[in-house]
Amino acid sequence: MIKNTLFVVSLLSLALAGGCAKGGNGVVPPPVTVDVAITSPVNANGNAIYPTQTLTLTATLSNSANSAVTWSLTGAGTLTPVTPATSPATATYVAPAAANSLATVTATSVAQSSVSGSLSLSIVDITTDVAPAPASLNIGKGLTQQFTVTAVPDDAPQTFTWTCTANGVPCKSFVQDPNVSGLAYYSAQDACGASCVQISALSPLDPTGCSNPKNCTIAKASIVTSRVSGTYAFRFSGYDSSNKPTAVAGTFTVAPTAAVTAGVEDELTSTGFAQYPITSALYSPISVSDPNSNNAGTLFLTLPAGVYPNQFQAVLDGAGDIKLIESDGHGTGSGIAQASTSSNVFNSNQTFAFGFSGVDSIGQPVGYAGLLPMDGSGTITGGQMDINDSGNASNICGASPCSVTGSYLADVVIGGLWHMALTTSGATMKFDFFISSGTANKTKPLTFYATSTDAIDATHPAVSGTMVLQDSTQTYNNAAMKGTSVSALTGTVTGASATCTAPPCGDVSLTLGTTDGNGNFSGQFDQNDAGTILSAVSFPPSGANYTYAASGTNGRYTFQMLGNPTANPVVAPLPFVLYASGQNRGFLLDQSSSLVLTGTMNPQGKGSGFFAGSEMPGTYAMATTSSASPTADPIAANLLLTEVNTGGCTAQCINGTLYDTANPTGVTLAGGNPADAIQTNGTGTIALTAPSSQKYVIYVQDTLGCTAQSPACEIQDFLMMDVDPTNPDASIMFAQQ
Repeated sequence: MIKNTLFVVSLLSLALAGGCAKGGNGVVPPPVTVDVAITSPVNANGNAIYPTQTLTLTATLSNSANSAVTWSLTGAGTLTPVTPATSPATATYVAPAAANSLATVTATSVAQSSVSGSLSLSIVDITTDVAPAPASLNIGKGLTQQFTVTAVPDDAPQTFTWTCTANGVPCKSFVQDPNVSGLAYYSAQDACGASCVQISALSPLDPTGCSNPKNCTIAKASIVTSRVSGTYAFRFSGYDSSNKPTAVAGTFTVAPTAAVTAGVEDELTSTGFAQYPITSALYSPISVSDPNSNNAGTLFLTLPAGVYPNQFQAVLDGAGDIKLIESDGHGTGSGIAQASTSSNVFNSNQTFAFGFSGVDSIGQPVGYAGLLPMDGSGTITGGQMDINDSGNASNICGASPCSVTGSYLADVVIGGLWHMALTTSGATMKFDFFISSGTANKTKPLTFYATSTDAIDATHPAVSGTMVLQDSTQTYNNAAMKGTSVSALTGTVTGASATCTAPPCGDVSLTLGTTDGNGNFSGQFDQNDAGTILSAVSFPPSGANYTYAASGTNGRYTFQMLGNPTANPVVAPLPFVLYASGQNRGFLLDQSSSLVLTGTMNPQGKGSGFFAGSEMPGTYAMATTSSASPTADPIAANLLLTEVNTGGCTAQCINGTLYDTANPTGVTLAGGNPADAIQTNGTGTIALTAPSSQKYVIYVQDTLGCTAQSPACEIQDFLMMDVDPTNPDASIMFAQQ
């Protein structure tokens, strides 16, 4: 219910306040008030309504036995009291056909004419938002791309007229879905190139349409020979056919014909490190008749005989990032490949935050997090890292944090591959890292994929992970860590329990947290601890604090997270360390528990606290992140979210294709409407009905075009987690448009 109440004190209460009259017991009666509110429909955008929209308004009187009011309207539109009068009183307001106007509805008490309440309304243009919208979107020649559109305000009719042009003329193959007005399919059969395709959708109620760019988001796309083309860096983690951990990092170059012309793969297995050449490969899209064909396919890597993984089911997001799960039948796992940026951006004094995870020499979980200042000339000085080896301080460097020095140099043969040696008080460790995506600025920071290359022993665990360029414009104190973030954590349950009967099992969590700049941390989290579920737990508990604190100014912070503030007695939070790569962004490591929870923190995108269901629809590429258990099911999917505002849902609300170990060629994915479940803070639920009944929580992480006052934008990516208590081996999934 949307409220905007004007409190006016009655003449009687004014007299009482002046001391002229009192009740028999000397108590001043409370004043009469009038509250005017929208009761139908429930409006997700405050008091902003669309042209011709019809509202039901209700006037509620407090502290009065007489509910009768007189209605009046100032400004545009029409107001009709409902007759015979209801209790509380209601009226119907109809907005004018023209936008950009204001109206004020007032209800005045019949019994006391000096008492009234009012509601201000703003009539706004209907804004349409087509997704995927990035100008970088490529569509493979002959393949099909799905497009969705929503209308804002959320209550606006979700009916549209679509337009598709290629070089200014109508597209050869563009079809609006016969059942869902906000869904259309484009098949790339036009002879044109970069950003030549433009797709828009108009609301029939908006006469200005795309003539006003503010009211119409136009999707732009380029037609290419193959979406997978150029040099990529990739990383992968999972388990081999004997359920032993496996980690891979590497690089490959794909020619326009989709054949790999060069590459190399670093692989960590239970037997140690090995490097293999990638001599050839092929990316093959799924059938061109499939509406997901532009977003899914299979990546084949030619490696020496008997080396796996060498085949991956792939899903692509709008930017061309490739999410992977193994599909060769010789193991399970998931990973990502991204187009490599130029090595020229890695050439000066730069500090990188990193997070690595893996296993030690006896197979127990281990995690690293730290900072590496690189001078641009091959030297690392002033580095720092924390280590958790199955809940114990590691003999690699003793008590954390420990000092790190080292060196790095480029491989003389393989472009994009670098070799690094890190020295602590207890060991010298060797790593390879591959230059992935990003730039030398904070907007899209430079990213590397790394893997250890030592023989596995007591001081050399097998670990892999990611390095991210730290934002050098930040002063990393408590005040700098102010804002809203989303954290994803994965740990390993090594002991048997009522829900984890066959360890190891997974412990995964998602946290929406706010840091206040003064050392206080608050928010909510969901957790699946090997089948034990905590849902939307608010923290801190009453009378207590969750805290964070900067350790100097280099970017190392300590955080209190998780626990269970709702338990009796309260379960205390766990201590974490965060090595920040930017404001509310970096790598997390559980400092002391045997779970060895590792993960990332990222700032929640603009619009925090103002998210709406209309921001969810789009086509997302989704895949699981690293799993803590060999029995976890790696999943990749094309997730199609469309909008309805009828209160119900058809199979098109959540649709797509899901790929996993049991279904490498894909099965239909369907479910309920996430737009009905998204909360203003960016959390919500997704209920799948196919291929099986499953419930997930979602945490929105990044957005495009959002501001706190304008919800007409797109949710670019979100995190998703299984909260089914029958699943002790849940994983976190990352979905991106």
